[in-house]
Amino acid sequence: MVGTRKRSNIKRPIWILLVVSVTSIFLTAAYFYLPRSSASCFLFDSEACGAYEAVATRELTDDETESKVVVKELLKTPPVHTKKPKIAFLFLTPGTLPFEKLWHAFFQGHEGRFSVYVHASKEKPAHVSRYFVGRDIHSESVDWGKISMVEAERRLLSNALLDLSNQHFVLLSESCIPVRHFEFVYNYLLYTNVSFLDCFVDPGPHGNGRYIGHMLPEVEIKDFRKGSQWFTLKRRHAIIVMADNLYFTKFKLHCRPNMEGGRNCYSDEHYLQTFFHMIDPGGIANWSVTYVDWSEGKWHPRSFAAVDITLDVLAQISSLTECPHYTSDAQRTLVITPCMWNGLQRPCYLFARKFYPETLDNLLKLFSNFTSF
Repeated sequence: MVGTRKRSNIKRPIWILLVVSVTSIFLTAAYFYLPRSSASCFLFDSEACGAYEAVATRELTDDETESKVVVKELLKTPPVHTKKPKIAFLFLTPGTLPFEKLWHAFFQGHEGRFSVYVHASKEKPAHVSRYFVGRDIHSESVDWGKISMVEAERRLLSNALLDLSNQHFVLLSESCIPVRHFEFVYNYLLYTNVSFLDCFVDPGPHGNGRYIGHMLPEVEIKDFRKGSQWFTLKRRHAIIVMADNLYFTKFKLHCRPNMEGGRNCYSDEHYLQTFFHMIDPGGIANWSVTYVDWSEGKWHPRSFAAVDITLDVLAQISSLTECPHYTSDAQRTLVITPCMWNGLQRPCYLFARKFYPETLDNLLKLFSNFTSF
């Protein structure tokens, strides 16, 4: 009996050590070998959500190697901590902003927590809000569907990055409105570890059908993605956009209207979407926080008129928790993306478009009600 008891006492620590060892090996393997998806980013430290290192199937070009080194180092850079981090609101507009009064109501009382930048591509805006006065940047002409749209986005980002307090960057158009109050937007964007960039696979003619073989070897069709241009970016992602020359040049040369075969490719719907899918897929949310209604199946999304502005319509937009994507093939497949915020399904949208200028008065009357949902 004594001998048996001794052997039992000896075995118990061994079994404990074995269990601890196996658990440690499992967690280590999970950390290093799990795909870097949005879900796995929330299981471990956000630093684990770096660029996905795929197994090399070919020798990289010098430009690709240099690009990978720069991106990898930038992704490892810890965020800049400031006493009062700000959100930069980047307005891409032809001229005057018809909803400036609405944005004034949105910003009012939150001074020091936001900054505004306006890129007006056709005419100098006439501002009615003090938050927009003096916030125009040097602008160039922008043509719909051409690379000049992406160049304007980069111009806005570069100006906003000069302010170290700007930690998140929101791209908006002249037809965009806020559908949440400022405090909600501020917390939603600053307290997440991802950028909100729309990104999905469209096998149809207006998705993968826009791809052209001249993008090889750097961009393969399996990596080609589509999405809305209306993004929000974390600071380190905004810096990476500024640092990229390789992929930007590829899209500048080979994603444009009137390509060979009669194909049209629009860089603002493909460049950033493909680029971030390739370099940091776990760092983007795969949907945009700006609501757009494509359900009509037309070339342009639905536009809202004054008669459409009701509390019920605005409440419905701000309460959606899933983002729909429609493919452009004959099946017009509806792909649903759940809106996951820090591992929890939350409302998708902070902003919405496209709204006609005539909706301003109705929106101002309802502003305090619909932004508080």
